[in-house]
Amino acid sequence: MTTTEIPTRPIDPEKLMGFVFKAVDEVGASLNTALVVMGDALGYYRTMADGSPVTPSELAERTATGEPYAREWLNAQAAGGYVDYDPETRRYTLPPEQAAALTDETSPAYLPGFFQIAHGTVRDAAAVLGAARTGDGIGWHAHNGDVHVGCERFFRTMYNAHLIGEWLPALDGVVEKLERGAAVADVGCGHGASTILMARSFPRSTFVGSDYHEGSIAVARQRAEQAGVGDRVRFEVAPASEFTGGGYDLVTMFDCLHDMGDPVGAARHVRRTLADDGTWMIVEPMAGDRVEDNLNPVGRAYYGFSTLLCTPASLSQDVGLALGTQAGPARIRDVASTAGFRRFRAVTGTPFNNVLEARP
Repeated sequence: MTTTEIPTRPIDPEKLMGFVFKAVDEVGASLNTALVVMGDALGYYRTMADGSPVTPSELAERTATGEPYAREWLNAQAAGGYVDYDPETRRYTLPPEQAAALTDETSPAYLPGFFQIAHGTVRDAAAVLGAARTGDGIGWHAHNGDVHVGCERFFRTMYNAHLIGEWLPALDGVVEKLERGAAVADVGCGHGASTILMARSFPRSTFVGSDYHEGSIAVARQRAEQAGVGDRVRFEVAPASEFTGGGYDLVTMFDCLHDMGDPVGAARHVRRTLADDGTWMIVEPMAGDRVEDNLNPVGRAYYGFSTLLCTPASLSQDVGLALGTQAGPARIRDVASTAGFRRFRAVTGTPFNNVLEARP
């Protein structure tokens, strides 16, 4: 029996220790994902949002939580730069920028949902590890509630900030149709945040939201009634290749095409149900067409979600194309053109999203 020796390569001690301390920072950041979820759930951030310095005992009293937890949480937040610590007064302060990002749901920088979906995704990593060994997938429905709720909270922030004022106006003639009264299908609508936002903004139009996840549709129906748009919005449980209706002036897909097992099949169904002069609006995570375009903080987060969440979701379905979260506009163009769309363009974007338009 012979053994193969691993070639020895020279190691730079400074680079090695640099990587070790980078790893320490990574572990701290990983733990902080749970700590942000904790701070959001227990009201720590909201209690500190006015900028008043607090001691651990004061924070614990105001949030009806245990002081040792408040103390250690505050110290972890101070070490990570999330709160400021004054060693003379031994008090902690939440800076206004962090308060906007962690407590203001109307802020375009609101982040708790981002941490919540990351926390939920990591909690399901053991199942993904098993699926990776066999090449199987894990459906969206199989994940814990933090994945579903966190996803909606994070992307709702983007939709509230950009959908009505920037994304829809970037499409050719769509806003005018919506103002006159258009038929819209919102495919892969999840909890219905995008559907309800459009319905509230364009009262003459009608909307059908669809998603294969029954639990999400139940939430969407409830929220539509609460928003007072139940008479113009209908939600149905249906996969992307089987949503009902036809003659739609606008079909939208928000951050979901890359999750589908058969995105080409879904695109063909969009083409069949779209009016001759209709528009397919595709909102996808921000990505370039080359790997090197995405080697940045946003790309890193999205590649992580792609590995643990989006790719397993696609692999759990028929075809299992597994576009990945960082597919890029060129691959989405290929999907659209294969499905029979002749016109395709990138119309606008944000640091987190590409907004694409496909037309017959």
